Amino acid sequence: VQLQASGGGLVQPGGSLRLTCAASATSGYIFKTYSAAWYRQAPGKQRELLASITNDGFSNYADSVRGRFTISADNGLSSAYLQMHSLKPEDTGVYRCWMDVSTGPKLARGQYWGQGTQVTVSS
Repeated sequence: VQLQASGGGLVQPGGSLRLTCAASATSGYIFKTYSAAWYRQAPGKQRELLASITNDGFSNYADSVRGRFTISADNGLSSAYLQMHSLKPEDTGVYRCWMDVSTGPKLARGQYWGQGTQVTVSS
């Protein structure tokens, strides 16, 4: 399974960005996606789980982004999104997506990471 993350960039404080994570099967097919999440790796800090969503629509957020970021997904969780508002300089970092996926034909389940997209919040 390959996860392609996109949508990062340079934005001023207070601005908005929308990140996209699109899943595709490198062999076989995606049978089911159970959950997806977005993480952030900031310079000098530990990787932080920002938001997660399950295939039945339950979402959860880190305190640092609750109320400013919204995670969503299309039907079947083939793509996940992170809408970010009121961005702050401390939101700067590499944003990576993660998915828990089973693939056919053997229905093998595994967890996969996207390559990351840089978000820089600066004036």
